[in-house]
Amino acid sequence: MTYTFSDRPGWDAMFRQGELTLGLMYPLESYSGAVPRLDVAEQVEQSVLADQRGFAALWARDVPLLDLSFGDGGQLYDTWVWLTHIAAKTSRIALATGSTVLPLRNPIDIAKAAASLDQLSGGRLVIGAATGDRGVEFPAYGLNRDHSGELFRQSVTTIRRLWGEDFPDVDSVYGTLRGTDLLPKPVGRRVPLLVTGNSRQDVEWIAEHGDGWLMYPRPVVQQRMITTAWQQATPEWKPFAQSLYIDLEEDANGVPKPIHLGFRSGWRALLDHLGQLHDIGVNHVAINLKYGRRPAPEVLQEIAENVLPHFPTVFPETAKVH
Repeated sequence: MTYTFSDRPGWDAMFRQGELTLGLMYPLESYSGAVPRLDVAEQVEQSVLADQRGFAALWARDVPLLDLSFGDGGQLYDTWVWLTHIAAKTSRIALATGSTVLPLRNPIDIAKAAASLDQLSGGRLVIGAATGDRGVEFPAYGLNRDHSGELFRQSVTTIRRLWGEDFPDVDSVYGTLRGTDLLPKPVGRRVPLLVTGNSRQDVEWIAEHGDGWLMYPRPVVQQRMITTAWQQATPEWKPFAQSLYIDLEEDANGVPKPIHLGFRSGWRALLDHLGQLHDIGVNHVAINLKYGRRPAPEVLQEIAENVLPHFPTVFPETAKVH
């Protein structure tokens, strides 16, 4: 079943069939090593500007523990706390998790945190969900990573039942639920959930149970094969999103040079690349500035002026600007 989510401004801002929108991944800064500077006042300022300029989404990662071998601590603060703080400062922009690691936590806790943020933000939450890929996490939580695929499936089912049903009877590896209920319920009793990567599932399961697919960046030719498989698996349209690391050069005509999970170029090559992604069926791109060499505020302003107008966000009429 495909949900329309017509009552959810976050989803409406990010996803429209046949269109592509742009989001930003926290931290909104460039940094070397695993730990960002993360000046909170600066991050909030850039978040407000992103909202005002018309970016579609702000993405926060779920990184419970620092794994130096992985090389990136994300925005450091707990995902739900951080996005709630940002929700209080912004009005229209979607708030997305990229991605919530479902197997590590009891689905009751995830369901309650997500529903709380969703209500407090007026339905702006979109969840990217994953099995987790950091080596230190599963033993720290007393879990076996080999079981993460099954845990992921059970968590998705349990969370949706906690949101959508009153006093559900739930049995899972996490526990037994009888005669009690989860409050609050999210707006419309369901938060959109994008499956990240394969999350140890096949495409058919993702197409049936995910509200969309969040994929890693790949060369356009390779990504086209994945979007084509996705479109074939989803006769009723479901969105396809991806991340992209960029290092924007001062020279607008700078030619693309590969970096980890993205490329270095001028804004014209970025615009061309995004156009190609649009043409193969990508509906949203979350931009990550980690490997950039210029100040993030300068880069974000340049993207807003030269690239974003080609991929505008259409905010629902209920959204308000500060």
